[in-house]
Amino acid sequence: MDYEVIGKRVPNIDAPPKSRGQAQYLDDIKLPNMLHSKMLRSPLAHARILNIDVSRAKAMPGVKAVVTGHDFPPVKWGTGYQGADQTTLALDKVRHFGDGVAAVAAIDEEIAEEALSLIRVDYEPLPALFDPLEAMKPGALKIHEDREDNIADRVNKAFGDVERGFRESDHVREDTFTTAPNNHAPLEPHAAIGLWHDDGNITLWTTCQAPFIVRRGLCKPLGVAEDKVHVIRSEVGGGFGGKMETMSHQIVPVFLSKLTGSPVKMILSREEVFISTRQRQPSIFKLRTGVKKDGTLVSQDARFIVDCGAYKGLGPIIIIIGAYMLMLPYIIPNFRYEGIRVYTNKPVGGPLRGHGAPQARFAMESQLDMIAKDIGVDPVDIRVKNSVYVGYDHPGKQQIFSCGFKEDVGSVAREMNWRERKGKLPEGHGIGIGASGLFSGVKYQPHYGGSTTIQINMDAGINVLCGATDIGQGVNTIICQIVAEELGCRFEDVHLITGDTRAAPYDYGTFGSGVTFRIGHSTLSAAKEVKKQLLQAVAPHLEVSYEELDARAGRVFVKGHMEKGISFREAIRIFSYAGNPMPLVGRGYYEPDTEPGTELVKKEGQFSPTYAFIAQGAEVKVDKETGEVKILKLITADECGQILNPINVEGQVDGSAVGGAGLACFEDIPHSNGQYLNSSFLDYLLPTTLDAPVETRGLEMKTIDPKGPFGAKEAGEGVMVPTAPAIANAIFDAIGVRIHDLPITPDKIMKALEKKKLEGTRT
Repeated sequence: MDYEVIGKRVPNIDAPPKSRGQAQYLDDIKLPNMLHSKMLRSPLAHARILNIDVSRAKAMPGVKAVVTGHDFPPVKWGTGYQGADQTTLALDKVRHFGDGVAAVAAIDEEIAEEALSLIRVDYEPLPALFDPLEAMKPGALKIHEDREDNIADRVNKAFGDVERGFRESDHVREDTFTTAPNNHAPLEPHAAIGLWHDDGNITLWTTCQAPFIVRRGLCKPLGVAEDKVHVIRSEVGGGFGGKMETMSHQIVPVFLSKLTGSPVKMILSREEVFISTRQRQPSIFKLRTGVKKDGTLVSQDARFIVDCGAYKGLGPIIIIIGAYMLMLPYIIPNFRYEGIRVYTNKPVGGPLRGHGAPQARFAMESQLDMIAKDIGVDPVDIRVKNSVYVGYDHPGKQQIFSCGFKEDVGSVAREMNWRERKGKLPEGHGIGIGASGLFSGVKYQPHYGGSTTIQINMDAGINVLCGATDIGQGVNTIICQIVAEELGCRFEDVHLITGDTRAAPYDYGTFGSGVTFRIGHSTLSAAKEVKKQLLQAVAPHLEVSYEELDARAGRVFVKGHMEKGISFREAIRIFSYAGNPMPLVGRGYYEPDTEPGTELVKKEGQFSPTYAFIAQGAEVKVDKETGEVKILKLITADECGQILNPINVEGQVDGSAVGGAGLACFEDIPHSNGQYLNSSFLDYLLPTTLDAPVETRGLEMKTIDPKGPFGAKEAGEGVMVPTAPAIANAIFDAIGVRIHDLPITPDKIMKALEKKKLEGTRT
């Protein structure tokens, strides 16, 4: 279809203020009489708190308030699925290095920091658990005394007859893969300003991905009703899942404001971002897969063990997603899965781009290449052979409405010259492939949806109120494009109001690859409602029925006769002069017609309204003398449906490629007795421009989804999911060693090469 705005290279509406330094981030907000807050954190991974003496800190000039855990309402809270296991500040026990113990409000940051040094805490050290396998053993020391053991969450999912499937397989392979913790590493650290008003209302300014989730999360630890809480989102300087949920740094300033009568700001240091917010959860993935000799997948048994850290947070969803990320994009008739999250004395795990998908696909796509080698089948062919397709009767009841996965794999193979180059490159050079089937618009809980309200005033200005959060992915621009396309108005006449829980309608937040899908639908519905009212008002003036009218290029006109019409502005004038109430209002709401993921672990059903399928090829060069990996090329076939804005899709492909490279080869957070050893940008190995793939390129796949707004699906988060296995497979092609543990660092490669050499010598 020929669109006016959709599919065009429309620059992001937030680009000018950001490029000019005019965008307002949290630290730019200055309020009268504002105080500054700092938090004292535990220097031990596991210890009882015997005593806290805050008297010297309270007496320090410039200090306005000091609080400990016992000053807050005596409740446990958490975010999401059965997550109430945390207090705002530690009460009688700390459970990880960096656990909050006390907080100070002072007239400036320097005084607040100095006051922390005056607080004396007496600890009784306790044995600490850092290995989930040790923590889940019977009789292990309990990290939370009110639980039977250290199993935080457990999920089971199965269909078919797995054991019979293994008996009928010609080849069965079992492997274990592990992944490291990663930090979200946003350039902007987490921050908040809290203000407790005299009338009992609360305002929180914060950098976050889900203002309505944060609003709800403040209620229980502060003992207030949800209608008393007003959350205003500032610009977000990077989120990636790490700014999803309510955390102590948002609760503490509000409480300190109640005590002092002043607004209170808290900005975390870079170390605090590492030790006290969230991280990608390290995992152990055990995978057993049976195939026929021609490569047909028959049966699979998976066990996903996740290091939860000291508290649940929003992390339990990872073991639900882990199951569904194995169920696509391949046909597996017999499937059994167990997901386990285990408490340890480490910082808390949570969502980070993919939230379980990268771990699951690293295991599956790596093992698939290993199976292909075992049975003598080409890795591309085994993927194409087992691909799901539109209308496939999935045993887990997943419905496939659009799928060009075979074409995705084929396109990547052609771009990589796979047939001519696989296994034939010079020593140290290799190519590999990885793939993913990712959700779009997934629903984790009942009433998971998004809303949009459109108001058109007498001046023909179009105000769009929406609760969605733009964290750099460009959804604000997409919303305006959808409105302009449907109403036929100018893009620049659309004005967006978002990020304010008292101005914008409800939205669940930016995560789960579903924002464009969800908000695209609600915005399109609102625009259609407005358009219908407008055309009905204009129809008598043009002496036709409203069904005969359309709007396009800033005009309302008779279909097929654009000259027989009026301007959009004139149409609004006619609507208002006809005695219709102003502003002209349209409302839209969309909730995926699927089962909540938390329910689907107990039954079969549709997890997401649609799925995006992605194939990715990697080319690498490995220095066998140093183990250094240079990523030469990442080619991505991202089946994202109708492209709503090519600029955004290209940016997501490039950014996700670099993020995937970090997961594959660089990012890890080693610790010593629970204390992170690289909690700064000086030491944490983020890929730089020198480490980024030399070439990243996306291939446009023409798969229009019947369920998506204008036919769009997911674009962005899913692109980084196949990166790590594609690189791992390319490394094997280059040097003949298989690394099962992410990240694939030079020392791991050198050890594997040495082992291979010794084994070759022995044979």
